[in-house]
Amino acid sequence: MCGTRLARPERGRPPVYCSRSCQARAYRRRRQPLPEPGTPPVSRPTGVRTRQRLRIAEAVWRIAAGQGLEAASMRRIAAEARVSLRVVQYHFDSKHALLVDALRLLPEENERLARARIPYGMTDPCALLRAVLDEFLPLDDQRAFALRVFTAYYARSLTDPALAAVFLAAEQPLERLVADIIGIGVAEATGATAPGIDRAHEADLLVSGAIGLGLDVLHERRSLADVRRVLDYHLARIFPPGRPRGPRPARSSG
Repeated sequence: MCGTRLARPERGRPPVYCSRSCQARAYRRRRQPLPEPGTPPVSRPTGVRTRQRLRIAEAVWRIAAGQGLEAASMRRIAAEARVSLRVVQYHFDSKHALLVDALRLLPEENERLARARIPYGMTDPCALLRAVLDEFLPLDDQRAFALRVFTAYYARSLTDPALAAVFLAAEQPLERLVADIIGIGVAEATGATAPGIDRAHEADLLVSGAIGLGLDVLHERRSLADVRRVLDYHLARIFPPGRPRGPRPARSSG
């Protein structure tokens, strides 16, 4: 089918495909409608593989948020994504590879949505940090969904060492982002933070605290108003009222 020369077996029917991947590509071509006579050739769309992998990952997220990762079998994922099991196996060699890929795509999707919500060019570090922390709270269906998926992966990582090695990566991008907002070139440069603040320790506390408080909201143990009061308390401790906010004015040369 793909032009590869195939060895003829001594017995049985001769093979038609050189591999399962070749067979899957032929299957997809057969499902495409034939072009009308005289229609010019259409270039193959770019990013098809990427979009299909994202579609399958989104199916994993929906199962994880609703039933937990224990319910995410390859067949169940294929049904949720509305593709055949063979398509899922074409993209992913194993269930572990699929779960890891979906895990790595999750923060990318959350970051894309967060960038659309957080105003560009904010100069007040306290307001910017407030907006970032809001992304950890279930303020809408999308953020509640993301928090449920995160929790499902966390629970699975406790009993799955291979997944834990990916989930508990050495780098901590969320904590680093919060620390940068508190310290590097933003808050310290403007003198907005309280003296003696350790931005790394504060970042660890804020990120873990915001996620934990968000889970309390999902469980209806706390209201969003209660959670926001707790976060406002900690932000006021880091950025005391009355200290300068935003860039310092440039000194005149005269």
